[in-house]
Amino acid sequence: MGELLKGKVAVVTGAGKGLGRVEALELANQGAKVVVNDLGAATDGSGGSHGPADEVVAEIKKAGGQAAASYASVAEVAGAESIIKTAIDNFGRIDILVNNAGFNRDRMIYNTTDEEWESVIKVNLSGTFYCTRAACKVMRQQNYGRIINTSSHAGLGNMGQANYSAAKEGIVGLTRTVARDMGRYGVTCNVIRPVAGTRGFVEMLKEKGLREAWSKMWGAEVAEKRLKQMLELNQPEDVAGLVVYLASEKADNVNGCCFEVWHGHIGIFVDPPPLEQVLWKDGRWTVEELVENMPATLTKNKVHDLPAIFPF
Repeated sequence: MGELLKGKVAVVTGAGKGLGRVEALELANQGAKVVVNDLGAATDGSGGSHGPADEVVAEIKKAGGQAAASYASVAEVAGAESIIKTAIDNFGRIDILVNNAGFNRDRMIYNTTDEEWESVIKVNLSGTFYCTRAACKVMRQQNYGRIINTSSHAGLGNMGQANYSAAKEGIVGLTRTVARDMGRYGVTCNVIRPVAGTRGFVEMLKEKGLREAWSKMWGAEVAEKRLKQMLELNQPEDVAGLVVYLASEKADNVNGCCFEVWHGHIGIFVDPPPLEQVLWKDGRWTVEELVENMPATLTKNKVHDLPAIFPF
């Protein structure tokens, strides 16, 4: 085991499977004591089981680490607070919070129900907020903390994911402000956009016609290329190293940043996003002037078909 996080206490939400599982294991492998939180729900948020969290705890202990399980839901204030309390009760403090819990219920915007919208926002965005708020109350008193939030390239806009996209991009804005609120207390907050073939992606491929949908959007050749990248190269293990680094004292100067990460690739976004072009005059633009000038400047070559969000 490594010692990069020796003496630290970490909480990972949604840590029973996928990204959260490998993040919890790698944090423990670097010496952190880990609270493994997982409701044990399906990828659409339904059901619940203690099994996933218990299995990861057992795996950490078998390797010589220390861990405790939490089965609470991040979507409820009391549940989120109990997750942080589990760290305090078992290990006396909380140094690291990895907000990973989430699920998606994909539907075209005109078919999305109120329940599908609210449930995805509640778990992904509100759950991140509830856990972050509870952790920050402790971290502020400690004058130390590391928070890593999980966004997605879907936040840049993805067909059939209005609810998920809104939640995931909301997490980016939340991260920026938490970084500013907490930086003076020695607490950093950063966000990642991981690309990995998680269990949710595999289920979408097998049960929800993802291959067919991608083929219609991009053609069979491009669709197969991206599927191959996701299924054969991009694995959850490719993400864990960045999370551990951001969770360490070595990343003390990194705050309010947004990263993308997949197999062999770590990138950092320009923040705030730069303007591509500016149309300027000394005074107020009239509608007539915009009608005349916009097509040749700011909106030139803009088309209805939007580019894919995939960075490969």
